[in-house]
Amino acid sequence: MTRKGRRLVLIGSGLGVLALAAGLILSALNDTIVFFRSPTEVTQQQVAPGARLRLGGLVETGSVTKNGTLTTFSVTDGNATVKVAYSGILPDLFREGQGVVAEGALQPDGLFKADSVLAKHDERYMPREVADALKQQGHWKDGAPAPGAATPAQRQPGS
Repeated sequence: MTRKGRRLVLIGSGLGVLALAAGLILSALNDTIVFFRSPTEVTQQQVAPGARLRLGGLVETGSVTKNGTLTTFSVTDGNATVKVAYSGILPDLFREGQGVVAEGALQPDGLFKADSVLAKHDERYMPREVADALKQQGHWKDGAPAPGAATPAQRQPGS
């Protein structure tokens, strides 16, 4: 085999190894991706039971019930409501009428079984997807800062 032939084999083998490594990395990342959905999207798009997703919206007033460590509540975006069950300790800021993001899987009976619940800390922070969904439904307060926007106190001097 000539020097040129060996070089081509070496380059081809290197590219093959890189392609295999990239394929394995993308496959591993695909298993950890969790998509965000609003209650309207969950009900309209017929999300497959068992699919992992993040459900975001407002905790519906009067929907929270606690039984030991099991808490059930409803998440709404104004158009649709999804019932959520969570077993564990809720964040201190969790309450009715507040924004929430629950991560888990939809059950075949339509119940969303959450394994983590996040509550927003004030009106200046809300995940962009939740805020956009609430704006589309007409529930975003006018005059509230845009999601992710810095308040005057958070701005750096000279910016």
